[in-house]
Amino acid sequence: MKIDQLRELCLSFPGVTEQMQWGDDLLFKVGGKMFAVVRLEPANVWMSLKANPENFAELTERPGVIPAPYLARAKWIALETRDALADAEITQLLRESYELVLAKLPRKLRESAAKGQAVEARTKAKRASKTKRRK
Repeated sequence: MKIDQLRELCLSFPGVTEQMQWGDDLLFKVGGKMFAVVRLEPANVWMSLKANPENFAELTERPGVIPAPYLARAKWIALETRDALADAEITQLLRESYELVLAKLPRKLRESAAKGQAVEARTKAKRASKTKRRK
């Protein structure tokens, strides 16, 4: 799958934002939580995404699919190359990753995302300032 196709797919999900982070990594987020990370420069891993816990072991046994560095304990997988899996399967896994992350968001963020609003989770600083104003 080419990066343009991947971006178009991820941004078609309701409430998704993209962000550059850690140098050459393109992150896709919903409600401020990432569901996919793509390396834009050559590296050992091309893309990482959250996997269904029931499918994690099966997926990581396949050639070209490994437990994602730093994120494997949260059941993330990494594709070593763009052609590690068929485009249709990557599409399905990205949708599933999005749904898994969306399901864990607080109700208000889930509802906003469902309406197609790009919503970032509140940061600790925003919460702290809001708490100070109440006092």
